[in-house]
Amino acid sequence: MSQKTESKPQGGQRGKGAPTYGGGRPDAKGGDRPRRPRREPEEEVWVPKTILGQKVASGEISSLEEIIELGLRIQEAGIIKKLLPDLKSEVVDVGIIQKMTSNGQSTRFKAIVATGNENGYLGIGQGKSKQMRIAIEKATNAAYLNVNPIKMGCGSWECRCDQKHSVPFKVKGKGGSVTIEIIPAPRGLGLVAGGKIKRLLELAGLKDAWTTAKGSTPTMNSTSKAILDCLRQTFSQG
Repeated sequence: MSQKTESKPQGGQRGKGAPTYGGGRPDAKGGDRPRRPRREPEEEVWVPKTILGQKVASGEISSLEEIIELGLRIQEAGIIKKLLPDLKSEVVDVGIIQKMTSNGQSTRFKAIVATGNENGYLGIGQGKSKQMRIAIEKATNAAYLNVNPIKMGCGSWECRCDQKHSVPFKVKGKGGSVTIEIIPAPRGLGLVAGGKIKRLLELAGLKDAWTTAKGSTPTMNSTSKAILDCLRQTFSQG
């Protein structure tokens, strides 16, 4: 009498009768493992820790300009996130800091992050850490704390319109060895500036401007401080 022999699938090969579960990875028995659902990052609930934070959370203070007029100091990034929920963060520059110590060479990372809503607000912060991720997080938190309002307008004698597309007057700022000057430009010209300087002005909300820069502009630490110094003057002097 002849005996029937059945062949079993080898390794990860799937047999005809093997169950499938949504196209996951094959297991040792020949089936597919079900994929785990992807977890979405949960948003942290902001709990105010300062008196200013409690006033913002309760609605007593509803604008950043009101905080500046009262001369209060912002110590929580959650205050800015509450007042300006449409802010965007962008990494401007990253680098490595190496230092010789008695224990050997020490290496840390530094990051510069800019945040703005492209409509009259800009902040720039710097962070350092042994891990790049933590350095970016520190820089982002510092950028939120340094957000400043910017007064926009049309200060060009060639345009003389009533739209807010440029700076209202010529401003000049300094950071380290870098000196930057922003000059009002007519509507439609665009931003006449370098790559990273142009991106910072776009985050601030400027659409048309001439710029002149002196000093070591590739040093983004000094360049970003000079740009922020320029744009602060539009609010303080205006």
